[in-house]
Parts: sequence; C-alpha cells; structure tokens
Amino acid sequence: MICATDATKRFDKLIAVDHVNAEIQDGSVFGLIGSNGAGKSTFLRMLAGILKPDIGRTTIDEQDIFENLELKQRCFYISDEQFFFSGVTPAEMRQYYCTLYPKFDVDRYKRLMKAFDLDERRKIRTFSKGMKKQVSVILGVCAGADYLFCDETFDGLDPVVRQAVKSLFAEDVAERGMTPVIASHNLRELEDICDHIGLLHRGGILFSRDLDDMKLGIHKLQVIWDGEPPQNLFDGMQVLHKDRRGSLYTYTVRGDRADVQGQVQAAAPVFFELLPLTLEEIFISETEVVGYDIKSLLL
Repeated sequence: MICATDATKRFDKLIAVDHVNAEIQDGSVFGLIGSNGAGKSTFLRMLAGILKPDIGRTTIDEQDIFENLELKQRCFYISDEQFFFSGVTPAEMRQYYCTLYPKFDVDRYKRLMKAFDLDERRKIRTFSKGMKKQVSVILGVCAGADYLFCDETFDGLDPVVRQAVKSLFAEDVAERGMTPVIASHNLRELEDICDHIGLLHRGGILFSRDLDDMKLGIHKLQVIWDGEPPQNLFDGMQVLHKDRRGSLYTYTVRGDRADVQGQVQAAAPVFFELLPLTLEEIFISETEVVGYDIKSLLL
C-alpha cells in the first residue's frame, strides 16, 4: 500500500504540495485530479520516489520510497513530457529498462509494439507526441512494476489508442494486481477506469473517496410537473442540486433509491426518470457541499 503522511514539497517560496495525506490500496486504480498548478505532478513524483518530501513521508508498505532501490524496481513513472536518451530507438530503451527491471517482459513488449504499429528500430525523436507516449506506456506495462505512476498519460492520444491503453491497465490490474496512479485534469478520462479518486487543490487534498461509495445514495432525477412542484417533496433527504429549464426540473438528491423514487411517483408527475450520474456530476455535488465549485477548480 502507498501512503502519504503530511507530505509537503516547497520550491523556494512556492508550496507545491501542502501536508497531503492519502492512502492508495494495492490493486486499485487511483485517479488524481486537479487544475493545472494544483500540485499533481509534484505529488506524483514524490510517490514515485523522484522527489523527497521536505516534510512528512511517502511510503510503500511503510518503507520510504526516496533512494530506496529495491522499492523503485517496483515503480515505473510516465511523465507528461516524454524524455528519452538522445538518438535512441525503442529497442535501445527496452534494453536499458531490462537492466533496471528484472521482470521486464520482452515478448510482451514486442507484441505490443507490433499491435500499436510502432517501429522499434526508428529513432524516437522522429515520433509524434502521441507515439512517444505509446512507447512509454508499453515500456511501463512490460517492466513488471507493481506501481505505475502516470502524469497526463492520455493527453495527446487519439480515442482508439486511449481505450487500448486503458484496457492494458485494466488487464494488468486484474491479472497481476498492478496499481496505476493516474494524474489528470480531465475527469472524463478517468471515469471508466478508476476505483478511487483524489481531488488536489492548491497543493492539498480536498478529499479522497472510493467511487462506489460516492455513487451510493446519490441520484439524478428529471421530472415534469403539472404546474408547480409539490412542497416538501424530498422531506428527510438532502437535495444537493436543483435546476429548472422550462417545465423540466432536474434534481440531484442523496437518499435511498427506493424512497426517492417512491416519493416522486407518489406526487404524480407528468414525466419522471432516474438518470446515471457522471463522475463530474458526482464531484460537483460533493464539492459544493463543502463549499467548493469544482467547475472553477478544473477549468
């Protein structure tokens, strides 16, 4: 398990990460979201052991990650800005990583390079941004690392490749318990892959929640009434959001699903349906409760 305890990192007078506490369970997919400058990349580098916290600790199985060679062989970091040695080919990077990661799967690497239509003998500097990220992902999943730290990994990938990368991550999580930690400013990119989400804002974790727990008990409804809506419609429940467009009312309500549905149907609406909530809608509801506007945080 990865733990951050009061993890803090300063660059001169700038506090990039401010006393962050978080736990990431093995075998889960953890999404780290936040606006540009929120501290995502810095926090990710601390978790990967690239940066040392000025205050606090970042640990794996209660061992400090920084300058711990044995732990770093279990971690692979994919940066936002891809870096490779000057003039190298993917084949040469594969040879290099084989010396660092004893579990590197060469056969899988060759299969994936062929599947992604990437020439391992071509100089990486001639690749597009998206192709460079594909090479990094292939090297990462083939390294056999237990923890894969991804900084804006889906940025620059076309929709087909994005889905293929997500499938690779899901395969490794299911088959060998790999733990991807994915930093992004885009909620929609993480919605269909993450088990747990942490929201980083101004260097601190606003909150960290399991997605299933967040979805439990929150419902989105669209209703059309014959005239004005009934008073005290959702007695005993928490209305997180209410919106009206013409005769159509949209509610986001926290409560038991059967109770919510029963109370609305008992009021005899002209039209009523329950809709699935998107991850963005869940986060908007959660952050508004604690006084934040996620729409402004992530734009």
